[in-house]
Amino acid sequence: MDFTPVLHSEWLKIRTLRSLVGCLAAVLLATAAFSALAGADTEGASSAPLFSVFFGVGFGQIAAIAFGTTAVSSEFRGGALRVTLAAVPRRGRWFTAKVAAVAIPVLVVGLVTGGVSLVVGEAVLGTKADGLTWGEELRGVLGCAVYLTLMALLAAGLTAVLRSGVATLSILIPFLLIVSFVVGDMSGSVADVLPDRAGQVVFHATWDGALGPWTGLAVTGLWTAAALLAGAWSIRRRDA
Repeated sequence: MDFTPVLHSEWLKIRTLRSLVGCLAAVLLATAAFSALAGADTEGASSAPLFSVFFGVGFGQIAAIAFGTTAVSSEFRGGALRVTLAAVPRRGRWFTAKVAAVAIPVLVVGLVTGGVSLVVGEAVLGTKADGLTWGEELRGVLGCAVYLTLMALLAAGLTAVLRSGVATLSILIPFLLIVSFVVGDMSGSVADVLPDRAGQVVFHATWDGALGPWTGLAVTGLWTAAALLAGAWSIRRRDA
């Protein structure tokens, strides 16, 4: 089977699962809502307006991770993967289509989310956002889309390895909400290369670490690539 119909079938799976559509909606809602709350913090918003505008991405990424996890873990329930591979025997082609079916909607929703967060955040900040340049605003919107996409794909790759959505979420969510901050406070520059902390440099107007906005996203991309390669290996080598 050619790649296009495989991609189309994977997209149909995503469209017909309400939980996945809900995850995409949650990405937008959570990010915009928490960005608005951050803008209401007068002291923090004054010192870092760009980060305040996109503060909600740290919460929206949880929904993006849930989307990537659910999209892949659904294949490991009830023998669904065996049916899929019977229709698409070339496992590498199927996994590539699955990755694309995860990445494209998250990227689109991420762009919309970045734009909405920018509008909402600046509206709440008011005059405190006047110092933001056009370049910083554009970087924030694009960075939001790329970062959310990378985190969704990181979750998808890890799920393909673990073959369990529960296991993936049990690892990633505590890591993002607790471990990353603890390690960051204790180890200094070592934490700068963690996938979430590296990627979120793009939301800072200034940064004291070694990574810049785009090199930070590149580091997150390397983590994602490693997870996807491990996932592809697992799909190829392990029984359905």
